[in-house]
Amino acid sequence: MDKEEFIMKLQHALAGGMSSSQIAEHVRYYREYIDSEIHKGRTEEEILRQLGEPRLLARSILDANRRSGAASGSAQEYDDEVGGSRREANRYNGNSQVRKVALPGWLVMLIVVVIAMLVIGVVSSLLYIFAPVIMTGLIVLLIVKVIQGHHNNR
Repeated sequence: MDKEEFIMKLQHALAGGMSSSQIAEHVRYYREYIDSEIHKGRTEEEILRQLGEPRLLARSILDANRRSGAASGSAQEYDDEVGGSRREANRYNGNSQVRKVALPGWLVMLIVVVIAMLVIGVVSSLLYIFAPVIMTGLIVLLIVKVIQGHHNNR
């Protein structure tokens, strides 16, 4: 089996178990990994033997996605498993990649609550500091209005 046949079998085995963008990410990762290892001097046959049967590799990927509850799968956890480095593959191919981080909903909610509490704390602290000045100003305005109203009534 050559690299293209391996990739095709992997892609086929992943189909139906995850979105097409997730499949594309895993396929891209393994293409880059294989190319990187070939660039290091290893043979394609040796690399594919190490990776194993594409169907079993796909099953591992799908199981890992289910266990982690990941809505968007990532091939990052397989770096240790296959001994490769995604950064090395990207450096070799000249690709720069932006990693998107998907936070769980509960964590996003926690962050929003903490930020809201901080904002409320800052606003209340400012009110506490400036309350005497504001109250004094309001009292002076009230006295002025009362005096003006008294003068207008005469």
